Amino acid sequence: MTNDWAADAEQQILAQAIKLAPREGWTARMARLAGQACGFSEGETELLVPHGPADLAALFSRRHDARALVLLEAVDPEALKIRERIRCAVEARLDAGAADEPATRRWAGYLALPLNLALGARLAWESADVLWRWAGDAATDENHYTKRAILAGILTSALAIRIAEGRGEALRYVDRRIDDVMRFEKWKATTTFRPSAFVTGVAQALGKMRYRTAPKPDFTDAP
Repeated sequence: MTNDWAADAEQQILAQAIKLAPREGWTARMARLAGQACGFSEGETELLVPHGPADLAALFSRRHDARALVLLEAVDPEALKIRERIRCAVEARLDAGAADEPATRRWAGYLALPLNLALGARLAWESADVLWRWAGDAATDENHYTKRAILAGILTSALAIRIAEGRGEALRYVDRRIDDVMRFEKWKATTTFRPSAFVTGVAQALGKMRYRTAPKPDFTDAP
């Protein structure tokens, strides 16, 4: 089995999972059915996605990250102010998942389960990292972590609002919260980043997403 074959096979299973998830949810059964639909045996499916729905949830998030970068190819970040870069990046990430919204609803519910909160936080962090790198951020000190924590919170809450209230309301929320990013230096000067607070904030947003209400938590970890 080559890496390319495995990657292609994972994407085939993911494509079937996206179709099945609205009905089956992000479950072990859904993962097995997705593999079956691709013609894989149960053993082959387990080899490709050994953690079943968790692996597929991660592939789903990364597919949307990649799709967002495709949407951003026509944008020159160097021609934009940092506020505009972040706004464009978040808008692209929200739009990237639009075609998969029925599956996204079930994905959000899966990540809101207590056992999956750490995975949800990690995926939000990964998405934020992808967008900050597109925006040109090259920080290697504590700024690297705090910027991503703030943006991960914005992304998670904006997705919840998009699911509950629509694209327009989600983007209005993003515009309001970008002020937090612009006040980053002040935030950094008065706050110590605590990973536990970041995970708690993402968990709150995922929980609200699960029950389709719009969250407005504070991810700045202010004292």
